[in-house]
Amino acid sequence: MSRSRLSPTGASRRDFIRNTSLLAAGGALSAGALSIARAANSFGSDEIKIGLVGCGGRGTGAAIQAMNTSGGPMKLVAMADVFENRLQAAIRTIKGQHNDKVDVPKERMFVGFDGYKQLLQSNCDVVVLATPPGFRPLHFAAAIAAGKHVFMEKPVAVDAPGVRQVLEAAKLAKEKSLSVAVGLQRRHERKYMATIKALQDGAIGDIVLARAYWNGTRPWNNQRQNGDSEFKYQMRNWYHFNWLSGDHIVEQHIHNLDVINWLMNGYPTSAQGQGGRQVMDEDHSGEIFDHHMVEFSYDKDAVMLSQCRHIPECWNAVSEFAHGTKGRADISGSKIYDADGKLIHNFSELGADGHQQEHHDVIADLRSGKLADEGVYGAMSTMTAILGRMATYSGKVVSMDTALKSDMALAPFDKYQSFDDDAPVHPSDKGIYATPKPGITKAW
Repeated sequence: MSRSRLSPTGASRRDFIRNTSLLAAGGALSAGALSIARAANSFGSDEIKIGLVGCGGRGTGAAIQAMNTSGGPMKLVAMADVFENRLQAAIRTIKGQHNDKVDVPKERMFVGFDGYKQLLQSNCDVVVLATPPGFRPLHFAAAIAAGKHVFMEKPVAVDAPGVRQVLEAAKLAKEKSLSVAVGLQRRHERKYMATIKALQDGAIGDIVLARAYWNGTRPWNNQRQNGDSEFKYQMRNWYHFNWLSGDHIVEQHIHNLDVINWLMNGYPTSAQGQGGRQVMDEDHSGEIFDHHMVEFSYDKDAVMLSQCRHIPECWNAVSEFAHGTKGRADISGSKIYDADGKLIHNFSELGADGHQQEHHDVIADLRSGKLADEGVYGAMSTMTAILGRMATYSGKVVSMDTALKSDMALAPFDKYQSFDDDAPVHPSDKGIYATPKPGITKAW
């Protein structure tokens, strides 16, 4: 498996809790350190308090899924979002399923760009980070500095500086004995786990080719509202702007790319590809491409062909496949075939509700004194998607080493204070946003 664990040995669970707390607090006993200690323990049957940063659909769903877990009491104690209406909608939805597990009075509802800072001063133990991805590195680093366990949605960044910030915070999390989970839920689906293990054990020999797809129809698009500043419009329509989403190759296709990285037990060394924008130009909704096709190269001459698209009336697929020297695999279908096409493994009945299962796993681990350690692969699979975007935007071959060292930051996320701030990109007088031009655009 790809998650390392920290387990209590030679001591009672209560001793382990005490020692882990002191480690997270740096051994100090000040009031601030004690607050960190309480947040960084292992819980057993004790109550786990959750703070939610980012109250949109995914954040609301993640909070509900966390409270669906068993083994001990859970409580949502603090919430933060830049939009108050989203926060209020989220708390109504969550109460509809877990009314007895919600204790968020008005003084622990934080609205604004600094709301996450106020939330991190609350007594929550676990922070769920589900804002638009561009803010993830900033929020993750702050949560770890505050001594909180973290569940963060994917992707974990939109540019290389953000990925490096996440890698540094993930390193600090290990030093503090803090749990870090990332919403790449396929790694928790039992059918995926069994399929990947069989392939890594040699079921189809050496992997020479992998294929990954996220092809679908048009994504959601929130129209500009009267009175919206440019910044506020882009925040409402975040999926369509690179500084907030990273483009859909990063925001969505990361799931499929991560599966192949998991299979390969590593990351691509380079990428080249092409992409563009056709149907999305019709409504001038933003700046992202609506199709990407990328060839990723791995060590040992293995290659992944990656395709993602947002164009209606085309072939749709969200899936992954592997081809080896002794057979092939439909990874997403959890079926493995030998060289003659005979089905030799079928794991499709093992369970596929990864969104819920990842929370069952992470919370169960916390209660038993184990820590999820998913920050590095979350960051590097995010970087794989960013590498693909760099390749399609530039039209050039880009190495992972070059991409990861890039200093091109898409926005100054730590500087934003209100919707009146200047947006990092602006449309032309005709309302059209500039889009990358392969062969011309500098992408790293």
